[in-house]
Amino acid sequence: MSIFITQGRYTREAIKGMITKPEDRADAVSRLFSKAGGRLLNYYVTFGEYDFLAIGEAPSETQMAAILMAAGSSGGVTGLRTTLAITSIEAKGAFAAASDLAPGFRSAGGV
Repeated sequence: MSIFITQGRYTREAIKGMITKPEDRADAVSRLFSKAGGRLLNYYVTFGEYDFLAIGEAPSETQMAAILMAAGSSGGVTGLRTTLAITSIEAKGAFAAASDLAPGFRSAGGV
């Protein structure tokens, strides 16, 4: 399964609602990932530009897109930003594959 890191912001209405009725959003996000065949690994409330950060596994990019669309359609979040993450072992394999490809690649402008 692929790992995805998503950051986002709560809407003003969502913040007002959570002040009135506090809740652990990790539970809802975990259920959403599960329904899509994935798994929530970690969920954090963050300071700064984004209000939360979720790290989860999804079976495919299509399923992750569905998770994001479902979350976005709720009206409680905005500004979702998602990054596909790979492990250091996977990165090592990518560097090894690149070492085979790089010698035959000509850069723009022939440099």
